[in-house]
Amino acid sequence: MAKDLSISVLMDFYGQLLTDKRYDALDMYYNQDLSLGEIAGELGISRQGVRDNIKHAEAQLAQLEEKLGLAKRFSDILADIDEMEKIISGMEKNSETEQLLETVRHIASKI
Repeated sequence: MAKDLSISVLMDFYGQLLTDKRYDALDMYYNQDLSLGEIAGELGISRQGVRDNIKHAEAQLAQLEEKLGLAKRFSDILADIDEMEKIISGMEKNSETEQLLETVRHIASKI
């Protein structure tokens, strides 16, 4: 199974909506980097059971993100903040302050 590390981000947003067993399996697999066999031993289930829990949890997280979009929105906000920081840094070097401030105001209104 190839690891999609964006799952760790989705776990931060939606992990508490998963069952404990699914959350634990994902946490051990993605955050603790345990193998399926190691997780199976910890949870007292088969390797196939671990794989099924991980696959179902991944699908559930993807579905939640598709419907709610919290991780995408958060990423967009971080990008907007980075852009604002660049503009503000440029204000010290640029005499066109009013235009830069208007851009910052526009970005801030989106957030």
